[in-house]
Amino acid sequence: MTEQNQTGTPGETPVTETSVSTTTIPETTQRAQQILDSVDRAVVGKRHALELVLATVLAGGHVLLEDNPGLGKTLAARSLAQTLGLDFARAQFTPDLLPADLTGSFIFDQRDATFDFRSGPLFTGLLLADEINRTPPKTQAALLEAMQERQVTVEGRTFRLPHPFHVIATANPVEYEGTYPLPEAQLDRFLSRVSFGYPTEAEEVDVLQRRMQRQQEDITLKPVTDAAGLLGMQAAIEQLQVENTVVDYCVRLAAATREHAQVLIGASPRGSLALLLVSRALAVVRGRDFVTPEDVKTVALAVLSHRVTIKPELWMSGVTASSVVRGLLDNVPTPATAKA
Repeated sequence: MTEQNQTGTPGETPVTETSVSTTTIPETTQRAQQILDSVDRAVVGKRHALELVLATVLAGGHVLLEDNPGLGKTLAARSLAQTLGLDFARAQFTPDLLPADLTGSFIFDQRDATFDFRSGPLFTGLLLADEINRTPPKTQAALLEAMQERQVTVEGRTFRLPHPFHVIATANPVEYEGTYPLPEAQLDRFLSRVSFGYPTEAEEVDVLQRRMQRQQEDITLKPVTDAAGLLGMQAAIEQLQVENTVVDYCVRLAAATREHAQVLIGASPRGSLALLLVSRALAVVRGRDFVTPEDVKTVALAVLSHRVTIKPELWMSGVTASSVVRGLLDNVPTPATAKA
């Protein structure tokens, strides 16, 4: 089942290089804070998690939201799409969902005796892949191919996806019956994995009070930017240089996961690159033009934990990938930087 606001035309990109506005780092910071302030109106008390989600998008990546039902994952994705001014589509993943339901398919037009391509929900700016672990691996693979290549191939023809294109996928970690967990190689395609967690009592009271004040279920947010503006923000972050000591720290953290005694498979070089990219974006979101080791530590759980596989014999002992990453953050020496 899919829900889509606007479907892109296959083979076309809505934003060209000439339409991307030049954005400075201070302007990117200001716009990022406006985005977070706007989303805060809909998603209460999740500023830190939303910073990680926004930093991942600004780094050009995709996000996996893994948490219990009812904690605002879908609301966060929809609110972020509205605030970023992107076309938004939602695909509800079910066991009978087919790859063509995502990519689209060729339909025979009897009037012209030709086959016309009808694009699927993948042709959008931001796709919410709801409960991605409830659909078979074949459909998961169709989505993950689009995430990596930014294109889809149907009946031998290749169609480019819109630019920018981002996926926010959700997964329920507590129900396993009728699910198809993502393999490690597919999890690695997500730049970060973020959890919201339960709200505090005061935050939950705030949620209820805001709902009564609105007098309606839905909340609509005004765009802070648009697709061209988002590309400009991403281009500004690419100009940020990172000290060698911080780059080395990212590499040492990722390498430490491969040498850990409790780890079967550690993070690949893609993990250390993800640390660098997301921490760089987070630094700009927080108003700095330089990256500190604390930025790397802030994003490490979201970036590394889904790239670490614990040895099977330790699954019942309470050892988790997150606990391993936390231990490494305490044990791997933190460098001193000139800016810090």
